[in-house]
Amino acid sequence: MTRVRVAVVGLGYWGPQLVRNLYESPHAELAAVCDARPEALAPLARRYPGVRQATDLGEILADPEIEAVVVATPISTHYPLARAALESGKHTFVEKPLAGSLEEASELVAVATKLDLVLMPGHTFLYSPPVHAIRNLIASGELGEIYFVSTSRVNLGLHQSDASVIWDLGPHDFSILSYWLQEPPVRVSALSRGCVMPETPDVAFIQLEYASGVIANVELAWLAPSKLRRTTVVGSHKMVVYDDTSVEPVRVFDSGVNLPDPATFGEYRLSYRTGDIVSPRVAVAEPLELELEDFCTAIRTGSPLRSTPALGVEVVRIVEAAERSLAEGARVTVPDAAPPVGSRSA
Repeated sequence: MTRVRVAVVGLGYWGPQLVRNLYESPHAELAAVCDARPEALAPLARRYPGVRQATDLGEILADPEIEAVVVATPISTHYPLARAALESGKHTFVEKPLAGSLEEASELVAVATKLDLVLMPGHTFLYSPPVHAIRNLIASGELGEIYFVSTSRVNLGLHQSDASVIWDLGPHDFSILSYWLQEPPVRVSALSRGCVMPETPDVAFIQLEYASGVIANVELAWLAPSKLRRTTVVGSHKMVVYDDTSVEPVRVFDSGVNLPDPATFGEYRLSYRTGDIVSPRVAVAEPLELELEDFCTAIRTGSPLRSTPALGVEVVRIVEAAERSLAEGARVTVPDAAPPVGSRSA
């Protein structure tokens, strides 16, 4: 498979990580980097001396030898930059979320479909080996019926100027939940507060309800004493704790409770089970490397993506539902997805 010639647009917090992985990837050739700020380009000039630099996106889009563009810019710019890249005939990878509104995300999918181009939202955690391992545990039925999921994604810092903590951190957990449960939520309720900047929520508690009966609680914060990435999945047979910061990221608990049929009216005797705790072996790999490999392989072979455009749209739909819940101060229904749009990458 010949390497895909890729340009990275945006060199803020995450852009340099994308640059590093593309430069080292056997599946990609880092053709160019682009940022309107010359001071952002300067450090990369020393580290990657052979890579072309540009401050004008038009220069990148006009180059016929650049096949794909990676957009790693603020959320408010995702739609115009990604659309421009697609309309220039470039396969496009967009850091999460896919766009700043459901309408914009849906339009990007429509454009990619019309032009037969790969469009990929950058939901990196879908490529995390622990996340994939838990998906396999759920799909195999080893955990039994899933009762509920509880997640905490908090840290101190990285306040965003153009987005709330829900738009910034929420897509991580919403994409993981959709990948694990293979269904969208039907109702959402949210509570938030802007502690540092009153107009920008920096802490949020979001409850999701699914048609299958599963419920999920998502805790998000930019204002916490330490970094925490912890998720608990409780099933009827077993339970799982996923801690992204631990040396044992996945721990399976053979624990639960049984409710035998009562012999007489009013006789309920719960039987609690506490069995082994197993830390399964999980492959060690950088999720971003696997994600970009998936993007390049889809371009060359037409293979399906794990992080599909449809998932990207679904995540934006959940974020908007949470925002609507905040505005209305009530639990809201998540609108049904539009009929699926077929494309090489959907």
